[in-house]
Amino acid sequence: MGDIGMPMFPFAKMFRGAPMQIAKDVAAKIAAEQELSAKAKQIGEFIAFGPYVNVKLDKSAEAARILSRINTEGSSYGTLDSDGKAHCAGRRVMIEFSSPNTNKPLHLGHLRNDALGESVSRILKKAGAEVYKVNIINNRGVHICKSMLAYKLFHEAKGETPQTLGMKGDHFVGQCYVEFDKYSKQHPEVLKEAEEMLVKWEAGDSEVRALWQKMNDWTLKGVQETYDRTGVSFDKLYFESETYLKGKDEILKGLEKGIFFKAEDGSVRVDVTEAVGKGKDGEDHEKVLLRKDGTSVYITQDIGTAISRHSDWAFNQMVYVVASEQIFHFKVLFYILKKLGFDWAEKLYHLSYGMVNLPTGRMKSREGTVVDADDLIDSLRDDALAAIKEKGREEEVGDAAAVAEKVALSALHYYLLQVSPVKDMVFNPAESLSFNGNTGPYLQYMGARIASILRKAEEAGEKPADAEAAAKLLTAPEEWELLRRIGEYPTVIARAADNFDASVVTSYLYDLAKLFAKFYQQCPILGAEDAALKSARLALAKATLRVLHEAMELVLVPFLERM
Repeated sequence: MGDIGMPMFPFAKMFRGAPMQIAKDVAAKIAAEQELSAKAKQIGEFIAFGPYVNVKLDKSAEAARILSRINTEGSSYGTLDSDGKAHCAGRRVMIEFSSPNTNKPLHLGHLRNDALGESVSRILKKAGAEVYKVNIINNRGVHICKSMLAYKLFHEAKGETPQTLGMKGDHFVGQCYVEFDKYSKQHPEVLKEAEEMLVKWEAGDSEVRALWQKMNDWTLKGVQETYDRTGVSFDKLYFESETYLKGKDEILKGLEKGIFFKAEDGSVRVDVTEAVGKGKDGEDHEKVLLRKDGTSVYITQDIGTAISRHSDWAFNQMVYVVASEQIFHFKVLFYILKKLGFDWAEKLYHLSYGMVNLPTGRMKSREGTVVDADDLIDSLRDDALAAIKEKGREEEVGDAAAVAEKVALSALHYYLLQVSPVKDMVFNPAESLSFNGNTGPYLQYMGARIASILRKAEEAGEKPADAEAAAKLLTAPEEWELLRRIGEYPTVIARAADNFDASVVTSYLYDLAKLFAKFYQQCPILGAEDAALKSARLALAKATLRVLHEAMELVLVPFLERM
């Protein structure tokens, strides 16, 4: 019935007519008016079909346009619209993600956060936005002191360090945190000791500060190794130890202006009912911003940090990648910043995501049941390497260990990103590593297969045809389906960028890979019946590979030339 369908239902009320009749009138008007008819012929045939105006595109002209754009625009394909403009031009987006604690290593939940933040950053850049990636390191608080106290109790006297024990620093500090939790169940008095240590830290006690710095350095070095391994990076790190006092002055200024008020108990508060609704008791909802003793609360810090960040890098949009458990917090934060009169507060966005667990259930870091990011990737890598060896492909793939690492990362990232962020999910390691179906390794396999076809053609001295020549010969239904999907890539990037949703790209990648498999099965490339058709299909394969390769990078799936 056509390649594009435009429903006339939305116009029924406007024109006071049946959608079917409106469709007939629109098609007739296009055919009757000379200027409209001339433009229409450049696109294809416009047909009224029921309540729709359908378009049968001029396939040859459209195929030539798509292939020509890919050849001409190169790495910019997907960034520019049909008028040559970047979809997100003029947008300066700051993205906060990861936010690790320095008392434990990154875990599976962090991996989903990191994948979302890094992927959305890459998608926005691809769409033409300026992007600045930031990370707030949670390196102060009683939970940090718990690890420090455990170190003093169980390791300091023996001179044990991550180096002497042959451990990553973040794993060692995380072990201390687990040790504290177990010890505190038999010796509850140590909880008070941890609180006293925090008081000393805030007072600047030199001994406590020295231990805190040493253990922070151990953790951050280990965490950075995991970031490097997974392809995650940041433009700037912020530390809670440097930001936790920020915001107090802004609250006092707001109090003077009447934006906030002083409650009967002496605390400074704001009415946030407009943002979050009334409380369970039906009363207005108030948020404390300064305690009665004048000290800050957590949201006070976030207010100050947001203002400081805008001073550091003048964004016109800020995205917080934080779990859905914090939806209430961000509603309040954004509301307060708007009340303070910051125009950029209108463009603050909470990219919330659901819980991620293993089939065995929820994880609890203080009980030691959390799945460390490194351990999970190691396990995926080992399973991938075993599969490569089982198939006897070590020599074919080259460095089998390096390939297994990339397969592991593709399995992990694609599985985490293919689900809409807002949904809770279960990460199934075995499913993620499958080379069949909707997985990262399947995409890698398809990319390697196309790369192999193009290599063999080049070795035989065969070259892809130019866009015009190829378009005239690519007439099979499978060729047209693949071409049309490649042509939709800029629209996919725009939609993913607008919605901060990497699953739009993962879904597109799977469709593209399936369409190429169907094309490859029905339309022989190297075995085509004549040289011209072979060159045309090589041009289509080359264009597919370019889009597949670039889109895979956007969702943190490493590309493999051989697999």
